[in-house]
Amino acid sequence: IMSMMQQPLLISSLLEHAIVSHPNAQIVSRQVEGGIFKYTYGQAAKRAKQLANALTQKLGVQQGERIGTLAWNTHRHYELYFGISGIGAITHTINPRLFPEQIIYIINHAADRFIFVDLTFLPLLEAVASHISKVEGIVVLTDKANMPSSSKLNNLLCYEDLIADMPSEYTWPLVDENSDTALCYTSGTTGHPKGVMYTQRSTVLHAMAAAQHNALNITEDTVLLPVVPMFHVNAWGTPYAATMTGAKLVFPAHGMDGASLYELINGEQANLLLGVPTVWL
Repeated sequence: IMSMMQQPLLISSLLEHAIVSHPNAQIVSRQVEGGIFKYTYGQAAKRAKQLANALTQKLGVQQGERIGTLAWNTHRHYELYFGISGIGAITHTINPRLFPEQIIYIINHAADRFIFVDLTFLPLLEAVASHISKVEGIVVLTDKANMPSSSKLNNLLCYEDLIADMPSEYTWPLVDENSDTALCYTSGTTGHPKGVMYTQRSTVLHAMAAAQHNALNITEDTVLLPVVPMFHVNAWGTPYAATMTGAKLVFPAHGMDGASLYELINGEQANLLLGVPTVWL
């Protein structure tokens, strides 16, 4: 008698499943720089592996270290979700709607080594730069053509340049499924924001639960548009659930106005929209 399928529940396994099971399913993303970007889970996985190589080889990121993200719901943020957690580091999603003093507090409390930031939120980091001096580098989620020409931050890196020359093959480490993988901080609570840590195991189990018929009913026929932010409770875990099921993912980025959302809903035939009532009103 032998036991079968002794596989730990790891976020990287969701991406590997997507490569085998639905590599051609689509991910669509509005871009902060303008326009709409489209690629597949298979292509996203290759870029997540390029990121994993860059994190380990260029930036020297170790398992258990915190990497901050200050970003909209986009294809690049999706790559960060898997590339960071896949190597056993911790994805710390920073809520840009917090007050500057709270952003300072959570970056320092989490001991973020690097922060990946969308162009929109670069001024937020510039305003607090003198208070987050332990951050080793800021990676701007854009290409070389759209990198800012000047900034109060002197340790800027370009995301596309960072990953461009990296191999698209990477063997994910077999980390402990109970190890930490994602960090969110509360908002609207008394005192300082409180850190809440998710494990690899809890994240995969949450994805499985979210996809169930009596929950969000996410399948390969779903066209999912999450307005709920990836910087707040991991967009209700839907980037992971969609990756598991092969649902088409549609990311709105900064386009939260009615016309921009309608363009994606109508153009991509989205049939599952996730957001708080205020957004839809």
